[in-house]
Amino acid sequence: MKLLRKNWLLPILATGLLLGGVVATLSVPNRPFRGEVFVEIAKGASSMAIARQLEEAGVIRSRWQLLAARALRPAARFQAGEYKFPKEPSVWDVVDILGKGQVFLVEFRIPEGYNLYDIATAAAQAGFARRDEFLRAAQNPALIRDLAPTAPTLEGFLFPSTYHVPRKITAEGLCRLMTGQFRREWKAAGGTGNVLQVLALASLIEKETGAPEERAIVSAVYHNRLQKGMKLEADPTTIYAAMLLGNWRGTIYKSDLEREHPYNTYRVTGLPPGPIANPGRAAIEAALRPASSEYLFFVARPDGSRRHIFSKSYSDHARAVTQWRRSSKGG
Repeated sequence: MKLLRKNWLLPILATGLLLGGVVATLSVPNRPFRGEVFVEIAKGASSMAIARQLEEAGVIRSRWQLLAARALRPAARFQAGEYKFPKEPSVWDVVDILGKGQVFLVEFRIPEGYNLYDIATAAAQAGFARRDEFLRAAQNPALIRDLAPTAPTLEGFLFPSTYHVPRKITAEGLCRLMTGQFRREWKAAGGTGNVLQVLALASLIEKETGAPEERAIVSAVYHNRLQKGMKLEADPTTIYAAMLLGNWRGTIYKSDLEREHPYNTYRVTGLPPGPIANPGRAAIEAALRPASSEYLFFVARPDGSRRHIFSKSYSDHARAVTQWRRSSKGG
């Protein structure tokens, strides 16, 4: 009887020792694994499939280690995405990374005032999409049709911010992310009225001044000119018109100012058909809530401060322009 009991206990003891040995390895760094490795986990992948994938990538020594750890932490839920595993991770490190969904993300920063051509270049430099791929996606306004049925592109709706995105995000994914952020910012800013017109004005404000305290005043100038039926005569719209035609030469020429184009506010009265850049929250708020002012003109100060001289009359404005021209010529 005692012999039978011993024979029965031996397999249990052996199994226990084996499991104990496997568990003991879960906290041991994977020493042969010397570098950082990227592994993309597919949505809906089973624990076995993930374990096999990590073993083949060299992240863990054996798939059975991950399965053992998974059994000891049944509440852990491995999430899909691309992961970067550090040098010499233990199996518990791997389980923590997968269970917390610490997907590897890349910082992607879009400054205020970037237009869709600037963003396309930035996306290409970051390796997300070719420039032409992003432009093709950004020129499709389907993502914001409910907000602005007549918007020609996503210009103005690609909200400038610092994003953290997967390395393999597509051009369409970037556009969806940025337009989604715009929706949140528009709501937070108390956006009302015709969103396309507000953004067209906000984009001018964004491009015309780098001084935060001037935004509401610049907005007032444009509101006053619109109310009086005056042309806005905004240089950034002339530049944008040239960019749309593919012949921007880096400097505004007389021919640019005289060009008949819907976006050239030296030739057309009123706002351009859409935004010329992607404004930030402050510029949007300034467009929605201009300062109380009778100013109709502004020109850059001659001191290089990026601030402006504002005028109510054309004669005062002409004197300010003369000062600016003398300064720019070094006289």
